[in-house]
Amino acid sequence: MWSTNKVPGMGWTALMCMLIWAQINTTVQAQTKPRILISTDIGGTDPDDFQSMIHLLMYADRFQIEGLVSSPFGDGRKQNILNMIKLYEKDLPQLKKHSPGFPEPDALRKVCKQGAIPAAPYKGYSTASEGSDWIIRCARKPDSQPLWVLVWGGIEDVAQALHDAPAIKEKIRVYWIGGPNKKWSINAYTYLAEHHPDLWMIEANATYRGWFMDAESPKNLTGKAYYSNYIQGRGAMGKDFVNYYKGELKMGDTPSLAYLMKGDPDTPTGESWGGSFTRIDRNSRTLFAGNSTTADTVATYAVLEWRFKGPSLDIPQDSACFTFKTGGQSWPGYYLGEGVYGVRYSPKQAETGTYTTTSDIPGLHGLTGSYVSVAPWPGKPGPDDFKPGNHWYGDRPDPQLFIGPQQGAKTIARYREEYLIDWARRWGWLK
Repeated sequence: MWSTNKVPGMGWTALMCMLIWAQINTTVQAQTKPRILISTDIGGTDPDDFQSMIHLLMYADRFQIEGLVSSPFGDGRKQNILNMIKLYEKDLPQLKKHSPGFPEPDALRKVCKQGAIPAAPYKGYSTASEGSDWIIRCARKPDSQPLWVLVWGGIEDVAQALHDAPAIKEKIRVYWIGGPNKKWSINAYTYLAEHHPDLWMIEANATYRGWFMDAESPKNLTGKAYYSNYIQGRGAMGKDFVNYYKGELKMGDTPSLAYLMKGDPDTPTGESWGGSFTRIDRNSRTLFAGNSTTADTVATYAVLEWRFKGPSLDIPQDSACFTFKTGGQSWPGYYLGEGVYGVRYSPKQAETGTYTTTSDIPGLHGLTGSYVSVAPWPGKPGPDDFKPGNHWYGDRPDPQLFIGPQQGAKTIARYREEYLIDWARRWGWLK
């Protein structure tokens, strides 16, 4: 109950106005929705982004969605996002019965943009895309809130945007689902770590896996059980969900959104649905002059960079001219000029890795070597490491927070029941 005691020197009317304005201001602040831009490889190499997009749309009333950028590996395109919005449009009347804050489908379509399709070359950036330009435009919007750029795949469009408009660093915060995505975007990542160490970045290389690991899950919430218990038969999005992993939950990118749903996003070291992180003082990097061997131990998720000597060629620098094969996949190697060739890779797990090269260039064909990667990341300091600023965060290395080999995963898994039951309530809206 408000007190009727007057503040000295203030009339009753003025006091009432002050109290009412304070109450209104508190309500407005409580209703402020985080500004988000999603960069996704939906439709690319991993179908889990479709699941994450459905989750996002079912919570669209909680956010200001300013961008949906297709940043694919493989065949993914903007059309994949538009297809998901069609499903959302069918379910929207039911969703709006429970919350009036859901955006109109056409508003979402307007912010869908096509991002970079090829991976960045060795220098880490290339040419502007519709997606990278949209990141810049959204970041420059006058607003007291930061723009949260949630990266579900390649980080090429973020790197391009920062290359073209480095001042936007002051306006954006990045939560990147790294891990396997890091090896695909290794050149763009290296550009960011080297040239933009003052970026506000959460680099989740393994923590995100706690979202879908069943090790500590109640039986009704396991990845296989959840679909039949809570999703099946519920709306157009529920009908579509079974097309991805046969309905088994993966949604490895969703923790970036969940980070903004429960917890204090200004404090990455605190507790949240999207994990708890630690500030890192280095970005692990190892530079090999020639081949490496099993005597070379590196950190999992580190930047590994090989430099090979060969003939001087009259071709542009950054030309892809040899292939580096490791982990059952092939990666382009580049001409760096003056007879030097380079390639980068990032191991996504603790392993003994081997590689071979193929090329028509004499001296670059048939090179072989090995390395040993170990956890935790970022590992022991090395002379080639990049030095991040005060706001680069990574997976917590505490042994008790691992689930199996996955560093930091327990910081998310401990909230699994809470966030999945919350989502189940929303699926109930579509019954």
